Amino acid sequence: MLGLKKINVADNERVLLFRKNRFEKILNPGEYRLFDLSNHVTTFRYDITQAELNHHLGRFLVTAYQKELGEQVISFDIKEEQIGLVYLDGQLSKVLPPNTFKMFWNLAVKVEVKVIDINENYAIDEKLLATLVRSKNTVINSIGASSTYYIEVPDNHIGLLKINGKLESLLQPGSYGYWRFNQNIEVALLDCRLQTMEISGQEILTKDKVSLRINLSASYRIADTEKVATLLKNHAEFLYREFQLALREVVGTRTLDAILEDKDAVNQVVENQVKPKALSYGLDILDVGVKDIILPGDMKSILNQVVEAQKAAEANLIKRREETQATRSLHNTAKVMEGNATLMRLKELEVLEKITNKIDHMTVYNGLEGVMKDMVKMTGNIPQ
Repeated sequence: MLGLKKINVADNERVLLFRKNRFEKILNPGEYRLFDLSNHVTTFRYDITQAELNHHLGRFLVTAYQKELGEQVISFDIKEEQIGLVYLDGQLSKVLPPNTFKMFWNLAVKVEVKVIDINENYAIDEKLLATLVRSKNTVINSIGASSTYYIEVPDNHIGLLKINGKLESLLQPGSYGYWRFNQNIEVALLDCRLQTMEISGQEILTKDKVSLRINLSASYRIADTEKVATLLKNHAEFLYREFQLALREVVGTRTLDAILEDKDAVNQVVENQVKPKALSYGLDILDVGVKDIILPGDMKSILNQVVEAQKAAEANLIKRREETQATRSLHNTAKVMEGNATLMRLKELEVLEKITNKIDHMTVYNGLEGVMKDMVKMTGNIPQ
């Protein structure tokens, strides 16, 4: 019939009926014939198995037509410092951010919204955190990633929790979660284990104007995490700079020879200079050692020549000392034999024995007496 509009509503559906842009009622399952000669009737069809009810006039409808909506529609108005956890049939489905208004069909699906004040309680309960972050449900994972901040603090580490740039607390090893809404959350990790640092030396002039580079190796640990967190932006950069300054001062006040002769003194001076200042910032220096001393190429050549000359002089000194010792020994022997004819004769026989060992044939004149007192003539081939 002209002017009649037929509307069928399924069991799983509800229809919002508007006439002349004014809400009139909810159409429940069934068949309806509405008189609409001027096309003033407008309808919005919803599947109530999808719990959320989206309408651009939602807040107004709840306020002005609460009686018409009845118990079929429930609404939640999340304030500026609140969030809402939406549970559908007991399962967490959505996180409502602050300043959010939502309507739901309270029919086919059981809807529950848990409101949490995040102004003070921005930390997430451990049980809820497991649901938000660790669940294998990909929908929940995406919700958790966008609305929460999750961090795991490993063993031997400390977490520095900063809210809007302010250090709020120190986190012991474990897992933590925080709501991201209305605040900037950041957690930095401090490694409290023994750590090593390699310090590369810049070109430094010694007291005697020799250019060199010294590389240090140091070990340290964090002794006071709160001091490190509040007083230092980057503790590693701070230590590196302090070691370089101390090294520059030590090298600049010593000659090259002094540095090469006693590297342990360099270690000790650098450690004594850096350690008290580092400790005042919560860092404990445990050990400092010179790793390398690097000289320019021409200085290496000069030092090699110096070492070679020193070794040659030492060798020559030892040789002269031995020669002097041998001459002194001969002199002492001669003095002993000077007043003793028997010793002299024995020495002569010893010499004669050595000579005879090196010849094939000997001719003796006037007997042994002639050999000892006159002349000894030797013939034959003497081995070379």
